[in-house]
Amino acid sequence: MSSDGAYGRLFIISAPSGAGKTSLVNKLIAEMPGIELSVSHTTRPQRPGEKAGIHYHFVSTEDFQGMIDEGLFLEHARVFDNFYGTSRTAVLERLAAGIDVILEIDWQGAQQVRAQLPDCLSIFIVPPSRSELQRRLSARGQDSAEVIARRMRDADAEISHYHEYDFVLINDDFAQALGRLRCIITAERQRTERQAEYVERLLG
Repeated sequence: MSSDGAYGRLFIISAPSGAGKTSLVNKLIAEMPGIELSVSHTTRPQRPGEKAGIHYHFVSTEDFQGMIDEGLFLEHARVFDNFYGTSRTAVLERLAAGIDVILEIDWQGAQQVRAQLPDCLSIFIVPPSRSELQRRLSARGQDSAEVIARRMRDADAEISHYHEYDFVLINDDFAQALGRLRCIITAERQRTERQAEYVERLLG
């Protein structure tokens, strides 16, 4: 809990690969104070330009399994032959400090987090079309044609869980999508229970 008694809010943001989730989240965090991205643990190889501890905590499969056995993850999932997980302690500490936290996780992880922290708010981001999704995946230049084809197939399974989320955001235009995402976060911060202590002080 922060010095003024306020807890942070937990936001889950999911999307099929290539929908623009990471770009939107990075821009949002750069522009909005008081909100941070949880850094996940992963067993996938580190990509060029990525920094350990900033983009991901890169660990071996053996170490990851050890963390699962010790119950250290708030959620974990296997995605594209690699494992991803969110540190329970890291998230709860930031929330207790009054910091809003974003989890960039898939639908499997989102289900696990909702089961433990049902007050979280979830947002699902979708591309404007399948053709645009494929264009974005190809334009990244990071994956082979085979991997892109698999990501396109898996996008259908990911998108089929959209109804489990509180909000669905279509990333057709980046600036507009960012504005809508910012509005969701801003509106959530104005909920009565989050402003009650401040108003009580006014009445005090």
